[in-house]
Amino acid sequence: MDSDRVKVCVNSEIGKLEHVLVHTPGPELENMTPETAHDYLFSDILNLPVAENEHKYFKGVLEKAAKVHEIGDLLTDILHNEEVKNNLVDRICQSEDILFMADQLKSMDAAVLSKALIEGVHQDNVPVTDPHYFTLHPLPNLYFMRDASFTMFNNLMISHMATKVRARETAILETIYSTHPLFDGEVICPAKKYGTADAIMEGGDIHIVRDDIVLSGMSARTNKNGIAALVEHLKTKPGIKHLIAQQLPLTPESFIHLDMVFTMLNVDRCMAYEPVIMNPSMSTTHFIIDGDKVTTKDEPNLVVALNALGVPVEPIFCGGGGNSLFPAREQWHSGTNFFCFAPGKFLGYARNRHTIEAINKAGFDVVMAADIVEGRDSLDNHKKCVVTFIGNELSRGGGGARCMTMPVQRQAVEW
Repeated sequence: MDSDRVKVCVNSEIGKLEHVLVHTPGPELENMTPETAHDYLFSDILNLPVAENEHKYFKGVLEKAAKVHEIGDLLTDILHNEEVKNNLVDRICQSEDILFMADQLKSMDAAVLSKALIEGVHQDNVPVTDPHYFTLHPLPNLYFMRDASFTMFNNLMISHMATKVRARETAILETIYSTHPLFDGEVICPAKKYGTADAIMEGGDIHIVRDDIVLSGMSARTNKNGIAALVEHLKTKPGIKHLIAQQLPLTPESFIHLDMVFTMLNVDRCMAYEPVIMNPSMSTTHFIIDGDKVTTKDEPNLVVALNALGVPVEPIFCGGGGNSLFPAREQWHSGTNFFCFAPGKFLGYARNRHTIEAINKAGFDVVMAADIVEGRDSLDNHKKCVVTFIGNELSRGGGGARCMTMPVQRQAVEW
């Protein structure tokens, strides 16, 4: 168990990373079948050994930059506490209408229960094709850590998911953040604390740009009532806060979150999918929050709004931009979904080659993850760089590097 407490602090998307949570994909991926993949929000089934190997290099780069914590290990830690274990099991069984399993789950030791809550529990005497094969369904989406929670300033924020199949992820994460001695920060679910019953909000939509600027997608996964709840939460913070809500198309599914069309790369650079972010038909609403006073205004687009607030970002366009097939093809495979581990240093999929070429032309070195992990190169050798890792299997799950990380502590950024 980690002994040193982590002071929760994330005031930007780009500050030097200190602590981050990940989940290495495991047997829960193989507990999907073609018949159940869509139930778990996947469009295909994934090959676990390939996904594990790809994730190994992704995680290996993060370990060169920061302290990396596995969510499964943290879950095992807290399940050694009988009261925590019983409360979590009761909450899950009540939510999923499987109260008959409570005693069975409570009888498991911490490590076994941790695996069961992630990988699922099936019945041996039921055919695998039977929809009731799993009495406790697996969590194949868990490797996309950013969806079910996010860090905002000094708070660990619990999402209110748009789909019930991912509700257990929020229960697990809320319990970890609230009971594990690693975390020094208040845990809040803004949609439940401030929102209406139908408020939904997911972490892939929420971006912290600066200590006074937050971005949110208005998407299939974060609705107007979720954004309203976020406004109410920001009212509790000192000083003037800016929340910029970017409308996203509701289809196709590659547009589910803001980080699928926009991510910050440096103090003066961002990655954007041009047909959405620069599209005047997609509304950009700016909320100015000063205590209980809230005013709104329409903005031409997200980039203009940030520039006006003193964030001089210039977009690099996914797929190289322009009128070609490449932007749409690469956006589909998370071509805007990058994760910064320091200002101007970030991770992304190697497969999006036209996007990577555009980043290179903008002055960033292109570094292969394998060279960093295996010691042939060092992150310190590069002032600005994109570290590319193979993600041909991981990307088929519908997310990228930002989706697969949950930062809990970053250093401050000089703007």
